[in-house]
Amino acid sequence: MKSLVSILVLFFMIPGLKLISQISEEKRHWDEAGRIIKNIEEPKFPEKVFSVTSFGAVGDGTTMNTKAINAAIEKCSAEGGGQVLVSNGDFLTGPVHMKSKVDLRIDSGAVLRFSTDPLDYLPVVRTRWEGNDCYNYSPLIYANGKSDFAITGKGTIDGQGSPEHWWPWKGSWSGEGTQNQQIEQGRPLLKKYNDTGVPIEERQMGEGHFLRPQFISFIFCSRVKIEDITIVNSPFWVIHPVLSENVIVRNVTVNSMGPNNDGCDPESCKNVLIEKCTFNTGDDCIALKSGRDADGRKANAPIENVIVRDCNMKNGHGGVAIGSEISGGCRNIFIENCRMSSPDLDRAIRIKTNSNRGGVTDGVYVRNVEIGEVRIAAISINCSYHINVEGEGEFFPLVKNVYISELTSEKAGYAIWLQGIDGKNCVEDIYIYDCKFSGVQRKNEIDNVNNLVIKDVLINGESFRPENQ
Repeated sequence: MKSLVSILVLFFMIPGLKLISQISEEKRHWDEAGRIIKNIEEPKFPEKVFSVTSFGAVGDGTTMNTKAINAAIEKCSAEGGGQVLVSNGDFLTGPVHMKSKVDLRIDSGAVLRFSTDPLDYLPVVRTRWEGNDCYNYSPLIYANGKSDFAITGKGTIDGQGSPEHWWPWKGSWSGEGTQNQQIEQGRPLLKKYNDTGVPIEERQMGEGHFLRPQFISFIFCSRVKIEDITIVNSPFWVIHPVLSENVIVRNVTVNSMGPNNDGCDPESCKNVLIEKCTFNTGDDCIALKSGRDADGRKANAPIENVIVRDCNMKNGHGGVAIGSEISGGCRNIFIENCRMSSPDLDRAIRIKTNSNRGGVTDGVYVRNVEIGEVRIAAISINCSYHINVEGEGEFFPLVKNVYISELTSEKAGYAIWLQGIDGKNCVEDIYIYDCKFSGVQRKNEIDNVNNLVIKDVLINGESFRPENQ
């Protein structure tokens, strides 16, 4: 009898002992997050000021200032760097191309307002569009291969996206017609280029393809800061660093409710800090990415060493999402001290991928997140995202080592919604502890998950433990 009691005690102790061991491992990773933050380098600038009005810019809301603003940036960089100042006016412009050692500062009371004429964003430039490598319309603010630059100030940058401009190119906003990305020469063609390995230099999109430009996007850059600015009405993704390192997005406010208006999408980047920002968006507030399908796997450049802290998420499809373009992998993601709440926020913590993507997501650490209200789920992992549209593939993803603690939720459809893939090991080692979910409307959905450990979790006031634990 004593032996049987000992066995039963050991049986019930094993999950708890394993969790204690894993919590110790998690703490080690949070210590690593502190080291990552200390090692992120901020750009620094000489105390020289180049006012755009000195180069002929006029802030009357109608004069086109593209040449004047870019001339100021060129001059500033050529003379060793400094601040390019936009103040006291409404400055209409086409694409702004950043250079090294330049701080583009939009002062309080100033607006940098971008043209809605697609021809102003030609010639095409090297970028990624929904994780596909290509040449497309220039982003509204763009850089390629630059270092030590910033976009700062208390002013506003306005992309003028609207139901009349840019957003109808999504397709669902325009009804009948051929002026959208769904035509054969649009998004389907770019996907074909990806699937068949067409060289990037031959993927010339731009005019006639209807792929909306990103608002702020830069590629192959380092030591970049976006701080204090308010961003509104993006044509497409709002802040999109690609294949870049040492990126800081701080105290930025994004209000952009158009289609695919993701707030901040670092893609295949390393050492990223997103802090003290507010997102009110038409898609994911933050989405971490690393390329789509064959393009992402070929580049093999993960999104890694990302810290998201002290942010406020309002409307959106996800508060912090990983994917779905995550084929290059994902590691060392830290999310803490955030507030997420809106009846139009679908999910809080969201991982989405499918069997076309592949890639390994290894190490996602979430703590002290306060969720007021989400429509669908507080915690969501979906390994069959959009499979009804894309079809099944042969590149099965893996999501592992996800730690979520000290999360509270006041209202949600599901507390926990975890979906692996039947017959495949796609989701494993998920640890959820010290969490409290109230106002949960539906039973948890948990399928095809290996080693799910849940401890000290309350759902609608009752202790929750999965059936197989």
